Amino acid sequence: MIRPSYLKAGDTIAVVAPAGVLKQNAEVIQNTKSLLNSWGLEVVFGEHLQTKSHHFAGTDTQRSSDLQIALDNPNIKAIWCARGGYGTLRIIDDLDFKRFKINPKWIIGYSDITVLHNALNNMGYESLHAMMCINLTDHPKPIKQSVETLKAALFGTLKNYEIEGHSDNRQGDATGAIVGGNLSLLTAVLGSSTQLDTKGKLIFIEEIGEYKYHIDRQLQSLKRAGYFKHCVGVIIGDMSQIKINDPAWGDSIEALILDVLKDTNVPVAFGFPAGHELENRALYFGRSVQLQVTKSKTRVLFID
Repeated sequence: MIRPSYLKAGDTIAVVAPAGVLKQNAEVIQNTKSLLNSWGLEVVFGEHLQTKSHHFAGTDTQRSSDLQIALDNPNIKAIWCARGGYGTLRIIDDLDFKRFKINPKWIIGYSDITVLHNALNNMGYESLHAMMCINLTDHPKPIKQSVETLKAALFGTLKNYEIEGHSDNRQGDATGAIVGGNLSLLTAVLGSSTQLDTKGKLIFIEEIGEYKYHIDRQLQSLKRAGYFKHCVGVIIGDMSQIKINDPAWGDSIEALILDVLKDTNVPVAFGFPAGHELENRALYFGRSVQLQVTKSKTRVLFID
């Protein structure tokens, strides 16, 4: 996998909104500028960052244009997505990555940005699953780890994680590149050029605001598409705001996931702090890691 250069003082980050409308515009922009400047970085904002077009942060053409300009500019060293929502899927096929390949840069985001991560990882480039600018409107204390791990990842000092284990963890060790993202978006790209090749990979999955039967349906769809057949491990991030349906599903979300994976013997780590919660730790997508899973702890060691 090709790794973009780590950032250094004086580098420039572009902030764009490829999906949903950016609410709290002034606060987000000021907080983003203040944070990046405190890290010694410059920031430029997409021309249409504050544009609104119905559900989206500008028309498809406007959002695509902002992202394309940032992809093409060799002086831009990273692209930080302001927020997710929905909309990246509508513009992914309009993007041209030829100049990006000459000057690769970090693409940063989660949720709807899964579409970009999948495209980049399939092309052979690392990307950064991490918090977005909109999260800077939250209270500083709960997002402390999100901010610190984003900075560490961008400047190349993020080496490993060791988190508390989970009683439902399926124990084991595995080595492979992490790919994946938001479950709804992983399902949405099935059958397209951004469907993932998960052979020999570790699959990371997170989700928010779904019924358990929706989650089961999406996981079963990934299973039928072969996502779990040749993977080497699964890391489950936040499963947030799960809706309650009638009749009740009856099992825990962990039991649901393990049932989908019952035909595999790969390690499964639950409770990794990444996704739609305030603690959203950065992950290098596309990078090889050593995964060690026990009942008492999960260890993720990034391989240089």
